[in-house]
Amino acid sequence: MPTNTNPPEFKTLPEVERRDLPTQHGPTPATSRKPKKRGLIWVIFLLIIVGVAGYAVWRAGQPTAPQPNQGGGGGFGPGGGGPGGGRPRGLGPVPVVVSKVTRSSIPVILNGLGNVAAYYTVTVKSRVDGQIMKVDFNEGDLVKEGQILIEIDPRPYQVQLDMAQGTLAHDQALLDNSKIDLERYKMLLATDAIPKQQLDTQVALVAQYEGTIKQDLANIENAKLQLTYSKVPAPITGVVGLRLVDPGNIVHASDTTGMIVITQLQPIVVLFTIPEDSLPQVTQKLRAGAHLPVDAYNRDNSKKLASGMLVTLDNQIDSTTGTSRLKAVFDNKDNSLFPQQFVNIRLLVNTLTNQIVVPNVAVQNGQQGTFVYVVDDDSKVHLKTVQVGVTTETSSDILSGLTDGDRVVVDGTDRLIEGAQVRVRKAGELENPPGFDPGGGGGRGGFKKGGKKSGGNFKKGSGGGGIQ
Repeated sequence: MPTNTNPPEFKTLPEVERRDLPTQHGPTPATSRKPKKRGLIWVIFLLIIVGVAGYAVWRAGQPTAPQPNQGGGGGFGPGGGGPGGGRPRGLGPVPVVVSKVTRSSIPVILNGLGNVAAYYTVTVKSRVDGQIMKVDFNEGDLVKEGQILIEIDPRPYQVQLDMAQGTLAHDQALLDNSKIDLERYKMLLATDAIPKQQLDTQVALVAQYEGTIKQDLANIENAKLQLTYSKVPAPITGVVGLRLVDPGNIVHASDTTGMIVITQLQPIVVLFTIPEDSLPQVTQKLRAGAHLPVDAYNRDNSKKLASGMLVTLDNQIDSTTGTSRLKAVFDNKDNSLFPQQFVNIRLLVNTLTNQIVVPNVAVQNGQQGTFVYVVDDDSKVHLKTVQVGVTTETSSDILSGLTDGDRVVVDGTDRLIEGAQVRVRKAGELENPPGFDPGGGGGRGGFKKGGKKSGGNFKKGSGGGGIQ
């Protein structure tokens, strides 16, 4: 009987199964190569992103030179290019507004800050002692010089006047009697009836009474003056303020506070300051006898309040501020100025004639200094440095750099460079050129509604690139 020589545990496997089993030194499976391919793809993708970003940054830093407006399709709205379309951004002539350089007079004005003050300010006080019997004004009234304002009890001063007059009458009688005796003594002395000494005594007595009469007359005048002081008149024409005393109060001539304050407002004064560097041209005009006009404006310089004349200036400069005080007088007939009011002052020192003048908006400042853009006959702009003199609110005096007839740019300067091509437009005109269609493109792609353009006949909504 035949026997099986192969043990059961060493049973031979089929060929197919043995090929599927991995061996220790066999080739690497395909699943282990997939992660390496994915990493390589990500590295390439990141390099592409970095390259695109770098190119975008480099391109953004490059200056964009203006190019002529050429036809072509693909323009949308105002940005479309080409004939019949809008001017693309950075392409075509730059629309600007120009102004011709002219010659005219320009004022030299000094600006200062000032405060209004009353022309006169009077604190009315009592010159006699007594009780206030009557107040003859209303607070805030405009009073005239000499108008009675307050009445003080006059009775004590009337009594003093009567007493002085009585004393005068008494002394006058004594004088008259002594003069009669003097005449008798002269007759008696002629007959040697009295000694000469007695006549001399009588002469001295008459002179004494005459002196007493003069004193009595002075007392009467003093009593009348005190009686006059019992009525307080207005010393100036002006506006009375709030009264400081009321009827019934006792006032004294020695009181430190007054009864009322009167301020003269017509005319009125403004005290203002200017820098010490501007002082020489003012003093030169004042010494020459010139009358310099002064205008007063409100706090924000939006409204002119009054016009006046410069009167004088202070005799010294304030070393802490480097300014000098000046005084101007205003008629103030409409009462537009009030004491302690803050105002802005414009002092006209001189007027320069036949000066080259340009609008302030035409003057630009940059690294090269002060300059303007000038448009030549070929509609190209050129940057010209200028020297600016006097400047007003609207105009600038050009000392050098421009000539008569030059055209300077006053609007659109922010988009200009040296040699740029421009299109002159009127002030207030839209920047787009005439015939501009905000819906049209250019060349073969810009059309109007139902219109025809180069490249075919098209209706609204059709075209090679422009969309209406």
